[in-house]
Amino acid sequence: MEVQLRRYRIKEGRLDQFITEWKEGVAPLRKKFGFALLGAWSLPESGEFVWVIAYEGDFDDADRVYYESDDRKRLMPNPAVHIDETQHSTAEIVL
Repeated sequence: MEVQLRRYRIKEGRLDQFITEWKEGVAPLRKKFGFALLGAWSLPESGEFVWVIAYEGDFDDADRVYYESDDRKRLMPNPAVHIDETQHSTAEIVL
């Protein structure tokens, strides 16, 4: 199982809106495409959103299929408009 830590810096004043749209749109859609959401956190002081996502199989291929899907293209509102910067890191489970 591949695990990624995803960290987003959200545009000022938009963290709450991003979280609402992510929870209502992205989270259920990711699950529909076979991803496991291991946790998500907001960091209000820094305006960041951090989440951990996993996939059993080829993560990159599954991620591409997700983003190219009609479901993702039709996702409205699209919480990505609130993101200033993204950072994705592969994580290894040690415990």
